[in-house]
Amino acid sequence: MLAVDPLTLVAFIPAAVALNLTPGADMMFCLGQGLRGGWRAAIAAALGITLGCFVHVLIAGLGLGVVVATVPWLFDVIRWVGVGYLLWLAWGAIRHGALAPDLPPVSPRRAFREALVVNLTNPKVILFVLAFLPQFVRPERGPVLVQFVVLGAILAFGGLIVNGAVGIFAGGARRLFMGSRAVQRGLGAVSAAIFTALALRLAFLQRS
Repeated sequence: MLAVDPLTLVAFIPAAVALNLTPGADMMFCLGQGLRGGWRAAIAAALGITLGCFVHVLIAGLGLGVVVATVPWLFDVIRWVGVGYLLWLAWGAIRHGALAPDLPPVSPRRAFREALVVNLTNPKVILFVLAFLPQFVRPERGPVLVQFVVLGAILAFGGLIVNGAVGIFAGGARRLFMGSRAVQRGLGAVSAAIFTALALRLAFLQRS
């Protein structure tokens, strides 16, 4: 017997695609990484976010997400760590000029690491998983954790495709302006603005 009912998948996949196509923090982060490091960094960032989402799915499936949802101080600790990290990235983009010709672009490894940390320090992802995935889980079909993993993998893979495509587009825009130092600095400022906006969004996040 399949872990997830085929009829459930018919309902889940369109909903997951719609969610992945909705602009959000993950998409904007991949956009920023594409501007900073090109398409390779963008793909690496999308992979980092995908891994982070999958970790959140496992946490939710194991029931640990309930702890984050019900313990206010733990939620806030994780949230403010994420805010601080995003602001640090924004400051780095401004200080180093991000795309200045005499400085190396962000490496794929670094983009992957930054994306993973940003995703893992966003407790709202856990709460979203807890609110969204259980609607499609059927305990009578078997282990709930297995269903969480299957559904989470579908959701994460869709996000990888969409976020990667956005990042590749941003990487292409970066290549077009490689010859202009002023434009490169401007793109670096845009990257810093994206990170700052994400930090503010996380700072004013509500648990409800």
